[in-house]
Order: sequence, then structure tokens, then C-alpha cells
Amino acid sequence: MLLESVVVEKRSYDWFEYRRKTKGLELAHEQIIKAVDTVTWLHKAAKSFAEKNRNDAKKYVENLYLAEEEVDKLRTDTFYELSKGAALISDYREDLLHVVKRLDTLADYSKDAARCLEMLMNAEIPSELCQKIVYMTGKLVDTAQMLKSSIEKISSSPSISAKEAKQVGNLENDIDTEYLCTKSLFVKYGASMNCGVMVIFDDLIEFIEQAADMCADTADYILVLASRE
Repeated sequence: MLLESVVVEKRSYDWFEYRRKTKGLELAHEQIIKAVDTVTWLHKAAKSFAEKNRNDAKKYVENLYLAEEEVDKLRTDTFYELSKGAALISDYREDLLHVVKRLDTLADYSKDAARCLEMLMNAEIPSELCQKIVYMTGKLVDTAQMLKSSIEKISSSPSISAKEAKQVGNLENDIDTEYLCTKSLFVKYGASMNCGVMVIFDDLIEFIEQAADMCADTADYILVLASRE
């Protein structure tokens, strides 16, 4: 009877731990949806900015700020949920927490980029440079979408999840290349641009590049989580 009781208790406890893990993944999934939203709004704002449609650009920036606030809230909710499973597989929980933290940082970088864009609303910037940020933010959307897809498949299709996580790295490399190409244009346009505008624009593309790096860092943890399924 004692052995049977222990087995029943173990099964019950396993179910509790599985529920904690599943709920944690669900919250992480919600968080990546909102993090992708921040990236999407950034791209829309960049496009409107390049087209000199400042009103729409400002509206998209405001939408981005709202989405970033939701990412913050989901991070807190996820941390709380995972803390309730005190004995949840330690390594799994730690890796999932790393994913959650990085998704929050991804949204932060999108917000920082949006702030730079907001400061540049009335500045005169060469069309070629404007098109570069449109391209980079578009690639960032692709990268974040691939990351979202890999997170969705951690439990249902771990092998596909791992494959897509690796593709995130390839997309991030494309953004790195474009980032360096954009920086090289500063030599071409530096003499004709206001120094303050140049500094803020440099920060803008830096934040976009850092957001892409954060996608790649997050994908590394997705690979680990997928390997445990």
C-alpha cells in the first residue's frame, strides 16, 4: 500500500510539474507574439517615416510602446508561474527563463529604436539611408517571425523547432551584413548631415542590429529546450 501511495503521489507530482512547464511555454508563446508585434510596428513606422508620412509613423510608434508594455507584464506573469513549480526540472526552467528575459530585451531594443525614430521625425535624412532602415526592420520582422514559429513547435515538433531556430541565426547574419553596409554610407553622407542627426541615426541602426542579435541568442535556448522534448 505504501509503494502504491508513493507511485500515485509521483504521478500526481509529475502532472503538476508538466502543467507548470506547459503553462510556462504558453506564457512564453504569448510573450513572443507581443514581442513580434513590437518589431512589426517598428517596421511599419520605418516605412511611413521613409515615405515622409510622419503622422502614421508616430501612430505606429505609439502602438509599439503599448505592445512593449504587454511584453513586460507577460515576463512578470511567466516568472511567477514558473516560480510555483519549485522542483520543476531545474535546467528546463532556467532555459525557459532565459528565453523570457531575452524576449523582453528584444522588445526593449525595438522600443529604443522607435524612440530614435521619434527623435528623427523632423530631420532631413537621405532617401538611401531611410530605405536601409526599412530593409533592416523588414528583415528583423522575418527573424522574429521565425523565432515565434520555433517557439510554437518546441513541444509538438521539436526537430522542426530546432531547425527553425538555426534559421534565425542565418537571418540575423543578413541583418549584420546590412548594418555594416549602412554604416559605410556615413562616409558618403556625413558631410551633408547634421551631426546630431547622424548620432541618433547611428543609434537607431545599432538598436535594430541588437534586436536581431537578441533573436539569435533566444534561438540558442530554443535549441536546448527542443533537444529536451
